[in-house]
Amino acid sequence: MKIMVVGGGGREHAIIKKLKENKEITEIYALPGNGGIAADATCVPVKATDLDVICNFAKENAIDYAVVAPDDPLVLGCVDALSELGIPCFGPEKKAAIIEGSKVFSKNLMKKYGIPTAEYEVFTDLESALNYLETAPIPTVIKADGLALGKGVIIAMTRDEAKAAVRSMMEDKIFGESGSQVVVEEFLTGPEVSVLSFTDGKTVVPMISSMDHKRALDGDKGLNTGGMGTVAPNPYYTKEIADRCMKEIFLPTIEAMNKEDRSFKGCLYFGLMLTEKGPKVIEYNCRFGDPETQVVLPLLESDLLTVMKATTNGTLAETEVKFADKNACCVIMASAGYPQKYESGYEIKIADEVKDSVYVAGAKLEDGILKNAGGRVLGVTAVEETLEKAIDSAYEKVQKVTFANAFYRKDIGKKAKEAK
Repeated sequence: MKIMVVGGGGREHAIIKKLKENKEITEIYALPGNGGIAADATCVPVKATDLDVICNFAKENAIDYAVVAPDDPLVLGCVDALSELGIPCFGPEKKAAIIEGSKVFSKNLMKKYGIPTAEYEVFTDLESALNYLETAPIPTVIKADGLALGKGVIIAMTRDEAKAAVRSMMEDKIFGESGSQVVVEEFLTGPEVSVLSFTDGKTVVPMISSMDHKRALDGDKGLNTGGMGTVAPNPYYTKEIADRCMKEIFLPTIEAMNKEDRSFKGCLYFGLMLTEKGPKVIEYNCRFGDPETQVVLPLLESDLLTVMKATTNGTLAETEVKFADKNACCVIMASAGYPQKYESGYEIKIADEVKDSVYVAGAKLEDGILKNAGGRVLGVTAVEETLEKAIDSAYEKVQKVTFANAFYRKDIGKKAKEAK
């Protein structure tokens, strides 16, 4: 059986490694993949957003099943295009991927169907937004409407910061057309939880919860990044809260999308804030999160391809989705200077005994040598019986991966340990 995975980051590496456990799969192609993924799949140098080339490749290589992992191709309609060729896919159609593709859409959906989220206002012109910020509660959250590589959200602690954020999005277009509309949102406080879920548009099966660490430096200091590490499960996410989320957020979201004729199939990511008034949605993603995937999939005991096919075929209710009763920790190793300017091209050395635990995101192969080629270079994951052991084991494994300008946070999981 031939599988195609669209994407080329750590998330895709985690998906590919889990798919490889299925013995029916004879070939996995990664489009484009990366230098590290090349150890586990055949990498094809095609942009994840080049839908025509992706479709031609799938047709010419008789692909049996496709996994479209990143947000951009999903929002562009990659699943629709492949489905038209008769190739079954994991991932939502374009009309459903809008739940991540437009923050204005998702906020309005939540308001319309009574799904708990932060209070907000939407603006399409600069002056109206600036006038509103004269009296808006501070701190506040400014969000660009469209996709912005995970960077389209600014938390403004002062009125001046809020105005500067709106100007940068709407006037300076730092996120391009994504900032043509902005959402000004109530600032919520409480523990954050990421919950990825499998869904076939009828049934929702939440995966193990996780806790991301967005800031670049220890103690949650420094700039926001794409994520410097994760632990799973998230100790703040109790069974009581999980039951409440299923009733108030997860099922209502799927039902709302169905009512809007935007049935969602694939992985729906719920970014939650556990406030004093209960769980609220901060954001939806239309795909697996990164680096959450690197702790959630290693805990999956069921066959990933079987579960993915069930979301496509609408048979998730009859499919077993089982997770290990264990803990996982992923530490991201980045290039010094990330998320701003950094140097790349340094050789990466990974000891043989930890290769299975490393998910490569930003790397290239040059003359057979693996070199760093991105900000977030790789994730190192450990699975153990307890959270403490998983954290210790992940950091022990980190010592067995080296490249010249590597840096990583030393406190991944600290907050989770404090919650226990």
